[in-house]
Amino acid sequence: MNSGKNVFRQLLQFLPRHDFNLCVRRYRGEHWAKSFTTFDQFLCLAYAQLSGRESLRDIETCLNSHRDKLYHVGFRGSVSRTTLADANERRDYRIFQDFGHVLIGIAQGLYRDEPLAIELKQPLYAFDSTTLDLCLSLFPWAEFRRTKAAVKMHTLIDLRGSIPTFVAVTTGKIHDVRMLDEMPVSEDAIYTMDRGYVDFARLYAIHKQGAFFVIRAKENLKFKRLYSSPKDKEAGIRADQVVALATQKSKKAYPERLRRVSYVDKERKKHLVFLTNNFDIPAKTVADIYKQRWGVELFFKWIKQHLRIKSFYGTSVNAVKSQIWVALCVYLLVAIAKKRLRVECSLYTLLQILEVNIFEKKPIISLVSEALKQPNEAVSAGNQLNLFGN
Repeated sequence: MNSGKNVFRQLLQFLPRHDFNLCVRRYRGEHWAKSFTTFDQFLCLAYAQLSGRESLRDIETCLNSHRDKLYHVGFRGSVSRTTLADANERRDYRIFQDFGHVLIGIAQGLYRDEPLAIELKQPLYAFDSTTLDLCLSLFPWAEFRRTKAAVKMHTLIDLRGSIPTFVAVTTGKIHDVRMLDEMPVSEDAIYTMDRGYVDFARLYAIHKQGAFFVIRAKENLKFKRLYSSPKDKEAGIRADQVVALATQKSKKAYPERLRRVSYVDKERKKHLVFLTNNFDIPAKTVADIYKQRWGVELFFKWIKQHLRIKSFYGTSVNAVKSQIWVALCVYLLVAIAKKRLRVECSLYTLLQILEVNIFEKKPIISLVSEALKQPNEAVSAGNQLNLFGN
């Protein structure tokens, strides 16, 4: 990597510019633009995500303090908060959404062979949502409760590499389970979800598409045990049963057999019950698959802490969705760079290193090596000064 290029520019080398331009043309992103292009807008929002900027004024001030470096990064228009605010309101957020899907495809290809924490050959996904609270007076379109506004980010994570493969942004009123109708399903893949997604008609739709699910059962589940398999108490398995749903409504929604696994998590001292349509994997693997669902929780926790989606730069639907999708594009771009540069640290650690070195003129690999270098603790006692000596 050319050490004369700053970190921001090095990162953008992994951005497929041709695909970005196709997304811009698809939605006529430059139709009304005079000098501030769609790519300028993307760079402003990407910089804000990478460097932790909190407002439009913050973005304007910090970028203009590096005015001599902006042309070399890729900026062609001048940066002002009014121009950026106008672009966020008017320029179609689907440009960044479609470009996000391009980056998802690239990242999935790079992380396809990434190992999981459990032995599993099949693709493994976790589906969940996170709620972003908003002010009702500023975001009236995002009504959630009587005095509160919110948007939800429904996300499907490929657990091989923690890559978000499907994201839907809705108002807070949309129930999580309804998004199972939108979730893409691949044959032979396994999808793990919390009990908020228990809807037997929708789970049966996943089953009929040739995919598998592992979901936590609700406490009031009514079922009829057909037969039991031997249980491994040492592994925490209390029951491994083939069951049929008992109520008329649930039997109509899911007419086939299900597998019920009762498990005790000894570390957390918690009893959990899972339902799955996979009868071939060991019962302990069913429990381990559900444990991997923590990957999506970690993604939400990290993205809220380190990418700027809790405070928004605009109040319209378009501005909010643009910011969320650019944040995801930044996450995916760093994931792609990590794999192609063969950086030996976690994705979250790499993002932290980039955040504080965004305009440094050092190769990214060198920055990571220096940041992860451990201090030499093996100092010879003979070479140390005696603090209390005469």
